[in-house]
Amino acid sequence: MVSLSDIQAAATLIRGKVIKTPLVYSPTFSEKSGARVYLKLESMQKAGSFKVRGAANRIFTGKSGIGSAGVIAASAGNHAQGVAVAASMAGVPATIVMPEWVSLAKQEATIGYGARVVLHGSSLEESIAHARVIARNEGMVFIHPYDDPLVIAGQGTIGLEILEDLPETDLVVVPVGGGGLISGIAAALKSSRPDTRVVGVQAAACPSATGALRAGSPVTVDAMPTIADGIRVKRTGDLTFPALRELVDSVVLVDEESIMDAILHLLERKRVLSEGAGAAPLAALLSGKIPCREGEKVVLVISGGNVDTFLLERILKKGLYASGRMVQLRVTVEEEARSLPSLLQILAREGGVINRIDQERSAPDLPVHQMRVTLEVQVRGHSHREGLIAALRAAGFPAQPFPED
Repeated sequence: MVSLSDIQAAATLIRGKVIKTPLVYSPTFSEKSGARVYLKLESMQKAGSFKVRGAANRIFTGKSGIGSAGVIAASAGNHAQGVAVAASMAGVPATIVMPEWVSLAKQEATIGYGARVVLHGSSLEESIAHARVIARNEGMVFIHPYDDPLVIAGQGTIGLEILEDLPETDLVVVPVGGGGLISGIAAALKSSRPDTRVVGVQAAACPSATGALRAGSPVTVDAMPTIADGIRVKRTGDLTFPALRELVDSVVLVDEESIMDAILHLLERKRVLSEGAGAAPLAALLSGKIPCREGEKVVLVISGGNVDTFLLERILKKGLYASGRMVQLRVTVEEEARSLPSLLQILAREGGVINRIDQERSAPDLPVHQMRVTLEVQVRGHSHREGLIAALRAAGFPAQPFPED
């Protein structure tokens, strides 16, 4: 495991090269949890995530040993961009191997930071193996996304910053993928303030850390698709596992709906754009997976904000549906002049805001004198939604939520 002195050396080396990100108090999340909740906004870091810290420490520490071929890394997104930015600062070439399913936006962002992108493999693990082969064949220095002491030490500088801004921190909640971030933060916190609890959060779709803790060593797990793709790592690192076992108090799992809800909360309540992995700590807090004592100081590490624009649109819409603030209704009405205006008057009276309205007249199951109206409506929440549906039905419009409840 890395030591406090390793992390302090990393902080000295990367000072001025990375941003000291803000620690922001949230009245809203504090009220919801009963604790005093702060957000460590690594989403505001260079390249949009914490990854540039470890990459910068690794590259600048070993810069004299990096040849003309430069460095190579494998990543599904954030590590790629972190290495590309750090390599650019150091003036060395960077090549990034990315899984074939990585979004075009992440590919373009990595290229935009000056790196060469190679697509290979159906998983991060396959990309890492391919990057190692290229490194050997072309004389490049390989930078692992989490299983490297210098990378871990760089990520640990977040822990030093947290204690500098909030010395009496009681609990820090950290997303867990391969374990590099939480290993570094836990080493920094436990060395300086042993009573501070460190809790990890993983997507239930890829529970590699909880599986490793149960087994007593890293294991490879099956990974389902998740919006928290930044922590979709099938196997915890060999170097990070001892810190998970000895320094981390617990690791909890959150489901996709909780992560979507957390992304929506961060955007609406704090105007913070977070990717799925970054929102996982808030998802754990709001879903009750992490019990908090009244008034204790809790820091949520919002690890990154690099969410694909098209994915964000889908996440936000699904989040609004799940929270009861948007509903799609289907109503069959008589095909006559007053039907649709009457329907819309009721929606207006009940305070529903129409996003979209479609009319269907020629479906095989519809009588010739009827039409089907499909509406997407904004509402204030579940109770408003149910009241609006009840008002429509009472007026003779048999509104049915779709999909059916």
